[in-house]
Amino acid sequence: RLLPALRRRCGIAGKRLSGTGLAFEGRVLRGLLYAYHSRLLRHRPFLALQQVEQCLKRLWKMNLVGCIETLAGLIPKKNTSQAHAECLVPSQPVLETVALKVLGGCKLVLRLLDCCCKAFLLSIKHLCSEEFILLNTVASGLLSRLWFVIQYRCVLQSLVSLYSTLSASLHLVSETQQMPYIKGFDFPSDISNFLGVHVSSEVKKQKARMLTAKKPASWLKKFFPAMPETASEVGKKGSLVTCKSSVRNCNIPRPMDIGQPVL
Repeated sequence: RLLPALRRRCGIAGKRLSGTGLAFEGRVLRGLLYAYHSRLLRHRPFLALQQVEQCLKRLWKMNLVGCIETLAGLIPKKNTSQAHAECLVPSQPVLETVALKVLGGCKLVLRLLDCCCKAFLLSIKHLCSEEFILLNTVASGLLSRLWFVIQYRCVLQSLVSLYSTLSASLHLVSETQQMPYIKGFDFPSDISNFLGVHVSSEVKKQKARMLTAKKPASWLKKFFPAMPETASEVGKKGSLVTCKSSVRNCNIPRPMDIGQPVL
């Protein structure tokens, strides 16, 4: 009964990890770090951006998506309806390897969310101090989008759900035939104890920290001054009618070339 659920969890986790959002934001982050590498080596938001990029690089290098897809390919697609029918299941070494990678992936994604939150708060802090306005503006938008992509696509939640099904399947397979592959490590039954935090509460805490950050409104007012007071609705309508009538009555001349040729 666990095989269809395990195959479905593998498909969901693989799709959410291999989405275009994470890859796109990672490429933008690498381009930003490359552009500012020689100028901002000791800048604190820049160092925090490097930590975010390092977490993303480690997440891709561990090939978690390929490992999950390999496990999904080993699960038979046809479900047997007989009570005592035999079917091929992934072996204990395969399940242990994937479970260990999923645990590491959960740790990495949780660390990535924490680094995004810290780097975002640092960028906002230096933006309020009017330091490196262009870099910190781009960095804050990039980090908020990256954090939102991970949260909106429920990447961490899908990995946690996959591990719970993996743990149950691993327990049944190890009872059927003992073939331990990873020795000296006890796979936790509850992933929250292994991560050290509750996933949903930690994400909500980070979201509250990012939303309550001080907004850099002082320097924005210098670049975008306040609009003058608006007129009444009657004045708006009258000016709109006058403008329309003047546009209809005026004869617009043909555009003339008044520029000088460039040799």
